[in-house]
Amino acid sequence: MLFSVPDTPVGNVAVIVVATGFIWFGSGWLEASAERLAGHYGLPAVVQGSVVVAVGSSFPELASVVFTALAGAFDMGVGAIVGSAVFNVLVIPALAGIFTDTEIESSRTVVYKEAQFYMIAVSALVVTFALAVIYAPVSDGPGISGLITRPLAAIPLLLYGLYLFIQWQDVSDSQRETSGAGGVLRSWGKLVVGLLVILLAVEQLVGSVKALGTTFGIPEFLAGVTIVAAATSLPDTLVSVRSARAGKDIASLGNVLGSNTFDLLVALPLGVLIDGSVPVNFAVAAPMMGVLTVATILLFTVLRTDLSLSTAESYVLLVGYILFVGWVVAESVGVSRLLKGT
Repeated sequence: MLFSVPDTPVGNVAVIVVATGFIWFGSGWLEASAERLAGHYGLPAVVQGSVVVAVGSSFPELASVVFTALAGAFDMGVGAIVGSAVFNVLVIPALAGIFTDTEIESSRTVVYKEAQFYMIAVSALVVTFALAVIYAPVSDGPGISGLITRPLAAIPLLLYGLYLFIQWQDVSDSQRETSGAGGVLRSWGKLVVGLLVILLAVEQLVGSVKALGTTFGIPEFLAGVTIVAAATSLPDTLVSVRSARAGKDIASLGNVLGSNTFDLLVALPLGVLIDGSVPVNFAVAAPMMGVLTVATILLFTVLRTDLSLSTAESYVLLVGYILFVGWVVAESVGVSRLLKGT
């Protein structure tokens, strides 16, 4: 770890809390500067939402995957992505709906086009995991394990390219007023600083979570699903709630969907590209992806009802996440045995 802290549970918890605060700080700078740069260079709205803003709000998850892959704990990275995705589709819209005075308005574009492609993204990742087990099995690994290689990682990456192409075709080019050179330089500076802060904070976060998992016997995947996922989802939460309170309902929901699509199709494959090949326990990943599918169906069901999200429906989503956390805890203490090889 970069900083010298006592290697005790209390010390590791303190590092997690402080690192989470720095992730929030760095992500705020990253998102704000990325949006200003996108406007300055006249990028289309689709590129701003699907690439620039998505990368900004998803960079903590991206960094967590990279560091867990380099640390030989890729299961924790997969858990962080899946746990973050479940958190995003259940908790973030719920909090946005609870902390606003009116219902969150949706649209047919969000409910149908974004929903359909997001479900395709989930399916593509499950297929990638399955192909790893079929064509590169790990006989001495836990559960049903396989190696995700760089060629397999190209599958979700190519699908994300298709996603961008579809978005580009559906939205006409848009130009924004450019800012002065000084403003651009400041934005680039804040972008770089935000990236560095997030990288350092996530490195500390992953190290402390791994140490806590070793101390208390928490499997890497489950530690990623809970602690790392909640910490890295904080920026997305703040962005969506602020957007909803400002009356930007579509932007609030779009941040959730765009970030999740990026996480599944780009963040995970990038970890594989960096490491060369990483093992994945399909017996753990498949049930978690199933839970993510159920959570996604629940979100789009409540959004389709009158194309809005009411306060009551927000609490339904929140209860759904509480049940998810309860199940994860049950798996950790051995009450539930749905996850094989944990």
